[in-house]
Amino acid sequence: MSFTYLRRTFTACALLLGIAVALPAMAQQPSRVNPTADSVKEQQLLDALKPGGHQSLEGRVSIPDHRSATLIQPEGRDWVVWREKTLPRLGAGVIVGMIVLLLAFFAVKGRIKVDDGLSGRQIQRFNSVERFGHWMTATAFIVLALSGLNVTYGRQFLLPILGADAFTLVSQWAKYLHNYMSFAFVLGLIMMFLQWVVYNLPMPNDFRWIAQGGGIIGKKHPPAGKFNAGQKVVFWVTIVGGVLLSATGYALMFPFYSAPSNIPDYTSTIAGLQSVSMWHGIIAVVMIAVILAHIYIGTLGMQGAFWSMGTGKVDVNWAKQHHSIWAAKVIPKDVQGKPTPAE
Repeated sequence: MSFTYLRRTFTACALLLGIAVALPAMAQQPSRVNPTADSVKEQQLLDALKPGGHQSLEGRVSIPDHRSATLIQPEGRDWVVWREKTLPRLGAGVIVGMIVLLLAFFAVKGRIKVDDGLSGRQIQRFNSVERFGHWMTATAFIVLALSGLNVTYGRQFLLPILGADAFTLVSQWAKYLHNYMSFAFVLGLIMMFLQWVVYNLPMPNDFRWIAQGGGIIGKKHPPAGKFNAGQKVVFWVTIVGGVLLSATGYALMFPFYSAPSNIPDYTSTIAGLQSVSMWHGIIAVVMIAVILAHIYIGTLGMQGAFWSMGTGKVDVNWAKQHHSIWAAKVIPKDVQGKPTPAE
C-alpha cells in the first residue's frame, strides 16, 4: 500500500468527520429570522388581497428607503379606482356639464349688449402691468389645464390617434410644461392678488348685484365698482383655488419632504401623497369649470368685455352699464357734463 493512497484515505476520513460534526451544530444554531413569526403568513396575504381589505403588509429591507418594504398598501387600490374611474367621470361631468350649460345659456339669453349702444369714447380700465399679470396667469393656466387633462384622458383619446411613440413624446413634453409653467402661474397669482385684492373685498352693493342677477341672468344692471360680485367670485376662486392647486402640485413634484412639526404632514407617506393627488384633481376640475364660465363672459357672452383685457380700454357706455360706481369716479367730464376721451 503506497504512501499516496494512505494520505488520500486519511484526508477523506478527516473531511467526512468534519462534516459529521458541523451538521448538528448548524442545525442547533439559533437564527435571527424566525420564518413562522416574522414572515408574512399566507392567510395574511390572502386577507389583504380580498376586496375591501385594509390591512397593510410590510416586509424588511436593507436599503435606506424603508417605503420599499411595503408589500401591499390597500389605500393604493382605492387611489387606482379614483385615478382611473372616479376622476375621469367627475371631470367629464363637471367640465362637459359647464360647456353644455353655457351653450344653453347663450341659446336662451344671447349676447349681452350695451343698451345705449357703443359711444365711441373709451376710458382706461386696466394698465399694461395688470394686463400682463392677467395674461401670464391665463396662459399658464391653459397650459396646465391641457397638460393635466392629458394625464387623465390622454391614453383614452390621444393614444389611439397619435400612436404610442408620438403620444409618449407629447406626454413627456406636456409633463415638462406642466411642471415649469406652474412657476409662471404662481407669479401671476401674486401679481393679480397684490393689484386687485383691494377692489375685490365684499361690499354692500354686491348683495344687490347678486339679487338682481347682475344683468347676466336678469335684465337690470345694478351698481358695481371696478369689479362686480360675479367677478369677485371668480377672483377669489382663482386666488384660493390657485394656491391650493399650487400647494398640492408642488407636494407631488417634490414628494417625501417632511413638513415643519407644527404643520400636518401629508407628503411623507405614499398614502398621504395619494390623498394630495385626489385633492389636486378635484380642485383642478372645479377651477377649469369656473374659468370656462369666465372666458365665456369675457368673449362671446358680453359685448365689449374683451376690450378691457385686450386693449386695456372700454367704451364709456359699457362702463356706465356694468360698473356704474367705478365709471362715475373715472370718466372725465367737460364743463357741459359730457364725457370726453380719457388720455
